[in-house]
Amino acid sequence: SLCPAQVLLKSDAPTGDVLLDETLRHIKATETAETVQTWIELLTGETWNPFKLQYQLRNVRERIAKALVEKGILTTEKQNFLLFDMTTHPVSNATEKQRLVKKLQESVLERWVNDPQRMERRTLALLVLAHSSDVLENVFASLADDKYDVAMNRTKDLLDMDPEVEAAKAKGTEMIWAVLAAFNK
Repeated sequence: SLCPAQVLLKSDAPTGDVLLDETLRHIKATETAETVQTWIELLTGETWNPFKLQYQLRNVRERIAKALVEKGILTTEKQNFLLFDMTTHPVSNATEKQRLVKKLQESVLERWVNDPQRMERRTLALLVLAHSSDVLENVFASLADDKYDVAMNRTKDLLDMDPEVEAAKAKGTEMIWAVLAAFNK
């Protein structure tokens, strides 16, 4: 079963990404393997288990936003909300955002393979993450009504597949399906 499946580290070779490398160090340091659901909670900072706090990533959203600012994708602004100022990170590189939106739109329209085993893993992961982040409708919002319906129906069919069955069929996608199963819980 994917939901209680434990995450096992295959390689601790550095990736070059600060957050990913920190995550690898945490996974390596655990005495007993943790489940996908537990790692999602730890890596998003959404757990209050005092025995696992040492594995929790700190300030994840802020660190991701900072990395995207450094890459020129986002910018940093202060917005005033009546009594307090708040730091926001609006998109500064609309071209990069549009590239991702177009990639996802094309993946379910022009390049639709109707088989997740034949789908590019990064695209499958991006669809799962967009769905889990509740931004998938926004990705398809600029499409004409008929194409929007096709894109939403195909994506729904894909995301309604049984993660257990799909993970068993396609080697190398187990973690993507495990994440979907964890978010669907």
